[in-house]
Amino acid sequence: MTQPTPNRRERLMTAALELAAAGVPVLPLRAGKLPFGNCPACRGNVCGGRPNMKTAGACVCPAPCHGWAAATIDPNVLNSTSWRRAWWEARAVAYHPGGAGLTVVDLDNAEAIAWARASLPATRTVPTTRGEHWLYRGAMQGANNVRPGVDIKSTMAYARWLGPGTGPMAPLPDVVRALTVKKPAPARSVAVTVPAMVGGGECPHRTPTYLDRGIAMAEQRITEAREAVHATVYRVFLAVLSTHGRCGCLTETHTARLFIAAQAKGESPRHCTDAWTNAMTTLGLGHV
Repeated sequence: MTQPTPNRRERLMTAALELAAAGVPVLPLRAGKLPFGNCPACRGNVCGGRPNMKTAGACVCPAPCHGWAAATIDPNVLNSTSWRRAWWEARAVAYHPGGAGLTVVDLDNAEAIAWARASLPATRTVPTTRGEHWLYRGAMQGANNVRPGVDIKSTMAYARWLGPGTGPMAPLPDVVRALTVKKPAPARSVAVTVPAMVGGGECPHRTPTYLDRGIAMAEQRITEAREAVHATVYRVFLAVLSTHGRCGCLTETHTARLFIAAQAKGESPRHCTDAWTNAMTTLGLGHV
């Protein structure tokens, strides 16, 4: 295997230190444009499975570890003994766009570039091996394959440093932010049979204000869930059924609203049905 030359290492280190001095977090890349593997203390998911990849935050390991989370602007870290071997073997410098308040629209082919020129505001561009990087001021959640040949690299992502690019840098536009918004899955209309209120009589919840407010609050809880969506959906279904499940005021329209909210968060129709059934069973209301 060809050994890296000191000149290349010095060139990469110079670029990394210049970027760090400008406030751009950097890290070394090995062959294949990949970050270096996790350090010995984190190999084999001993650390819990790359925890810093799930939430924003710096890697606390002494050597380059946890991909983009290792990126730093600290020259003492970049020059440290634990990073020297990585720089010796490095083939490129990468940076964490989100850490510098930037978003990179990675255009991987000519068709993607043509789409960007027709659809996105002009901004600073950097030529790549197969296409272009378009840089915008402002950070957002990164995502791959947002459309054919297009990736978004910002928070919780890294991009290869290929030079400063040309042209003025534009603010991050809404059209780029919209690329990562998932379209809600088509909602399935669900019919639910709910036992009549024990003892009969008029349902005390059949007032538009009371019932609609309860359903709206339930939709909001599902929509605002940031993690544990499965558990949140089940708890919301359980709360709704515990309040309205015994009197017969829940209609197909009400349940469909809840299912739509859950599916917009990524739940499948089957998961929605299972959660509803489990909630009914827990409350002794029967099955869907």
